[in-house]
Amino acid sequence: MKNIYLIIILAFTSQMAFAQQDQQYTQFMFNKMAYNPAYTGSFESPTLTAIYRKQWIGLEGSPETQVLSYNQRVLNNRVGMGGTLTRNVIGITRSITLDLPYAYRIPVKRGVLAMALQLNVRHLYQNWADPRLNPSQVFDNSIPTDAQSKYLVNFGCGIYYTGINWFGGLSIPRLLDNNIDFLDYEDNFSREVQHFYGMAGMDFNVDDDIKITPQVLLKYALGAPFDADINVSTLVKQKFYGGISYRLGTDTNGPGESVDVLAGVQATENLFFCLSYDIGLSKLYKYNSGSFEATVRWWFNPPAPGDAPIPDLD
Repeated sequence: MKNIYLIIILAFTSQMAFAQQDQQYTQFMFNKMAYNPAYTGSFESPTLTAIYRKQWIGLEGSPETQVLSYNQRVLNNRVGMGGTLTRNVIGITRSITLDLPYAYRIPVKRGVLAMALQLNVRHLYQNWADPRLNPSQVFDNSIPTDAQSKYLVNFGCGIYYTGINWFGGLSIPRLLDNNIDFLDYEDNFSREVQHFYGMAGMDFNVDDDIKITPQVLLKYALGAPFDADINVSTLVKQKFYGGISYRLGTDTNGPGESVDVLAGVQATENLFFCLSYDIGLSKLYKYNSGSFEATVRWWFNPPAPGDAPIPDLD
C-alpha cells in the first residue's frame, strides 16, 4: 500500500508541474462557479451549495474534496456576487482555496450575458513528516523533513450566457502562472498553469412533467491533453433527478476516464440532494473502487411551484 501511496504522490507532483491542477467534479452542473465566475448570480434564488467528493475509493492518498459555495443577485439583478471555499487533499498535500467572483449581468435579446472577474487566494500545505511516507533514503537534502506552506494570489475571468432554454460560457479561473514550489529557485519546476473551460447545455421539454438536459464541460490546461465531461440528465415532475455522464479523461490510449451515474431529489421546495458514482475506465480502475460525490443545495427563495427549472438551468 505504501508503494501505491508513493506512486500517487509522484503522479500528482508531476501533474502539478505539467498537467491539470484543478479538481474535477462529476456534478459540475451544480458547481459551475468552480469553473466559471460569470455564472455567479445566474439563478434567481440566493443559493448555498455543499459538495463532498472522494476520488478513487480505497486507494491511499487519493484526492478528497469539500466545497462550500454561495451566490446571489444584487443591485436589481444586474450584479452577481458570492464565494466558493474549497478544501482539497491529495496524499501529503492540502490546499484551501477561496474564490470571490464579481459578475456584471447585461440583459440581451432572449437572455442575459454576464461578464466576471474573480479574486483567488490559495493556501498550499505539504506535510513531509507524514508517517505514511517511506523514503528510500533516510537523509536526502532534496526532500524536506518538515511541513511546508505558502499563500498564492491569482485572478480569473469568464463570460456566461443564459437563454430561455440554453446556456453557454467560457472562462479562465486563474490567469497568473504563480510559482507553487515551496523552495525558491531561479528556474521553478512547478507553476500554476492556465485552465480554459467551455460549457454549454440545452433544456428539452418532453412534456409538462419531463425535462431532458444534455450538457458538456470542456477542459484544457496548458501542457495537458484535452478533457471533457458529457452529461445527459432528466428531471421528472420537478422533483426526481437522474443522469449519466462520460468523462473523456487524459489517458488518450484508453476508453476514457469514467462513466458516471447520478441520482437526486428535490426533497423540499428549498432542499436538493444528489449522489453520484464514477465507474473507472482508466488504468487505475484495478486499484480502487470508483469515486463518490454528494451535493446538498439550499434555495433561500425557491421558484414558485410549476416554474422551477432543471437544477442546473436558469
